[in-house]
Amino acid sequence: MAEIKSSLVKPTLDTKFHIDFDWWKENDREYRVHLRSLLPDDLEARFDEINEDELLDWVDPDTAEVHQVDGLQHLLISEVAQREDFLGEHTAMVEAIFRVLLKNGNAAMSVQEIGDQLERDSKHILRTLSGQRVYRGIRPILEG
Repeated sequence: MAEIKSSLVKPTLDTKFHIDFDWWKENDREYRVHLRSLLPDDLEARFDEINEDELLDWVDPDTAEVHQVDGLQHLLISEVAQREDFLGEHTAMVEAIFRVLLKNGNAAMSVQEIGDQLERDSKHILRTLSGQRVYRGIRPILEG
């Protein structure tokens, strides 16, 4: 997937977004602290077993595309994000967007799809994601 240069394209309700973990790693030294904070107490011990440098294959259930992710990302996407209490109705906007992307295996989702899943105003989500600032590595992509 090719990333959209934000200075070249203005996102729309149909623009698809994903969490660009590479961008996040390069621009936020504390990204793993946030990811670890998402782990429930009962999975803390599993985190201690994770080798930070080891990459695991994660298969997108919709496209069967194989992605390499680190162990913490794999644990979050495959187990934590699938729990009923992972996404609450009072979760802040950016965090809710981040969590719905994780819940969907970080598959590219349009702003409209994100809004529908969160039951929030898609235009507000679009304004949040189309600004100069990149929040939690959530970036637009081109399919292809």
